[in-house]
Amino acid sequence: MSEIRPLVLVTNDDSIEAPGLFKLVECLPQDVDIIVVAPAQPQSGKSSAITVNSPLRISSHPDVGAARVFTVSGTPVDCVKLALHAIVPRRPALVLAGINHGSNSGCNVIYSGTMGAVMEGCTVGIPSCGFSLLHHSMAADFDLSLPFVRDIISGLLADGLPDGVCLNVNIPAKVTPRGVRACRAAHGYWTDEYQRFTDPSGKPFYWLTGKFVNSEPLATDTDEYWLGQEYISLVPVSVDMSATSQVEPMSKRFDK
Repeated sequence: MSEIRPLVLVTNDDSIEAPGLFKLVECLPQDVDIIVVAPAQPQSGKSSAITVNSPLRISSHPDVGAARVFTVSGTPVDCVKLALHAIVPRRPALVLAGINHGSNSGCNVIYSGTMGAVMEGCTVGIPSCGFSLLHHSMAADFDLSLPFVRDIISGLLADGLPDGVCLNVNIPAKVTPRGVRACRAAHGYWTDEYQRFTDPSGKPFYWLTGKFVNSEPLATDTDEYWLGQEYISLVPVSVDMSATSQVEPMSKRFDK
């Protein structure tokens, strides 16, 4: 690896086996060094979880093209943290996660392991971006969107991002995107989240299911709106979750 070329760290939450991971690697330019550090097993929905009571193990894998490849026996955030601590030879210029199999629009950013990894990169000051395709199948076709992904990555390598800001990029499925739109996340929530079953011994168990409800379907400035118009949505995300507009009102209520 060159000591002068930018280094890009790539991860995901769908595991090393997910096709979207190496579709993202395909989008990187030839003049960068690439290290893939992905979970050994699927880790969807892990958000910013880290492993605290079990050892973490790193395994090396054969190179894929120009990319050096490793797995970590933990979460997406474990992958980023351990990569920075024990794998990468120098500080990455960029942390990328995806391409996720499934949407991370709206409030899904809260639950997403993809975006957990992205926010970890952002927390330590590295420009970071997550990509998700609105298609859960492992056989999903990513190719229609790859020129747009390449352009976004090129822009990030050239100009970076403001401190404390990362990107959540979602891609409509089964169409050639009409373009890219920067926007905000739609307000919404999940309903009918669990289905009840009974196991062979007669004991009940629950399986996560449900559907996302857009609370503002008429709004035209959200990711849900632009995805519905067959555009790629690009949402700037802040890792600082402070509701700064409420500091003064809360001070009046609670300061003594």
